[in-house]
Amino acid sequence: MSNSTRHAAQPLSRVAISAVVLEILLSVGALGGGLVLMIAPRGEIMPLPLAALAGSPFDTYLVPGLILFGVLGLGPLIAARLAWARHPLAPTAALVVGVGLLIWVAVEVAIIGYSNEPPLQAIYGILGVAILLVALRWLLGVGHPRFDGMPARRSDHHGTSA
Repeated sequence: MSNSTRHAAQPLSRVAISAVVLEILLSVGALGGGLVLMIAPRGEIMPLPLAALAGSPFDTYLVPGLILFGVLGLGPLIAARLAWARHPLAPTAALVVGVGLLIWVAVEVAIIGYSNEPPLQAIYGILGVAILLVALRWLLGVGHPRFDGMPARRSDHHGTSA
C-alpha cells in the first residue's frame, strides 16, 4: 500500500475536521466578498463608501478585494486541502490562516474603523480566534512537523489523533 493510500484511509480527527470546516467557511465568505469588491471596486454592489478608505493606500476596493480573494479566500482552501490530504503541515497552515484573518480584521478596523452594521468584523474576528484555537489544539496534539516530513514528537502527525 502506498504512503498516500495509507494516509487517505485514516479518518480525520475531530480537530482536523473542525479546521477544515472553519477554513472552508472563511474561504466561501472571502471569495464572495473579494469577488464583489473586484467587480464593483467603488462600492456599487457592497455598499461601502470610498470615504472609508481615506488614510489608506487605496483609492478603491479593488486591491483589498484582490487580497481578500487571494489570501483569505484561496489560502484557507489550500490549508483545508492540506488537512484533507493529511499533510504534516496542515496544522501549521491552519495557524497561519487564523493569524492572517486576525491581522486582516485588525488592519481593517485600524484603517476604516469598526462597523457593526452588519457586524462582519466581529464575526470574522471570532472566526479568526476559532481557527487559531483549533490550530493550536491541533499543534499541541501532533507536535511541530520537521521539514523532512517526519513528526517531531508523535508518530501520528497526519491529523488523525486528538
